[in-house]
Amino acid sequence: MKKTIMIKRRYEFKILFSKGKIAYGRNLTMYVLKNKLEINKLGIAVGKKSGRAVDRNRIKRLIRENYKLSEDNIKSGYNILISVNKKAEIRNIDFYEVKRDIEKILKKTELWLEKV
Repeated sequence: MKKTIMIKRRYEFKILFSKGKIAYGRNLTMYVLKNKLEINKLGIAVGKKSGRAVDRNRIKRLIRENYKLSEDNIKSGYNILISVNKKAEIRNIDFYEVKRDIEKILKKTELWLEKV
């Protein structure tokens, strides 16, 4: 089982937004940047315009849980920032939509490892 550190510092978010490789999904956007560590760093960004605090916290929980479940299939050594698209209806997004979106984006960015 891998260990992932959460990104909490503003400057780390800024670096990912400016220099990270972008991949879009249906409801999520992912910024990826290689780091010099053996572990991944995960950041989650949900803007205030996305909805009420209850809805924003719910979508963050869904993203964290889906990431945790698929952590063994993700390459190590990257900073990953997952943000919710502005147009997404976060009240109507369920667990499996988030799962499909995360897997799709990870495959686009070539971070997804297929287990045989």
